[in-house]
Amino acid sequence: MRRNKKERQGLLAATIHENPFITDEELAEKFIVSVQTIRLDRLELSIPELRERIKTVAEKRFEDEVRSLPLEEVIGEIIDIELDQSAISIFDVKEEHVFKRNKIARGHHLFAQANSLAVAVINDELALTAKVNIQFKRSVKLHERVVAKAKVNKIDESIGRTFVEVTSYVNNELVFTGNFEMFRSNTN
Repeated sequence: MRRNKKERQGLLAATIHENPFITDEELAEKFIVSVQTIRLDRLELSIPELRERIKTVAEKRFEDEVRSLPLEEVIGEIIDIELDQSAISIFDVKEEHVFKRNKIARGHHLFAQANSLAVAVINDELALTAKVNIQFKRSVKLHERVVAKAKVNKIDESIGRTFVEVTSYVNNELVFTGNFEMFRSNTN
């Protein structure tokens, strides 16, 4: 049954609030209208597209979980985290991250992604990098997506240190490894 615009938009807003991961195509099918009509309705209601809704949900979820630094200070985008266990972030290499002449990513961006992930995974208000051993395995180029995975290997309460291994990949190819010795103010 077709509904009038006002009724459809009210139901659309409620449906998206209930399930922020629903696609425009699924909404069009549900309300028996075109995808373009759904997009226009979302625009009028100031409801962002699916990708932005997913990002917002993820940020709200991780905002409460990451204790050691504000989310906006994390280099890359955290997509999964279990404090004092593991974390994953993604970093898309853009024009501002590469050398102009050869379009290769500057190493400090890859290190910053890994280092901020090693800090974020620690369940403490204060986490600082004490010592690091890193290796760049291959160059990363413009427009590549770097997936960094952090794994907490050991928490040594006697010296207030957490040992985190970070490995970064582009299309499942290892591009960076780092072993981080992190200072923490307490253990939980």
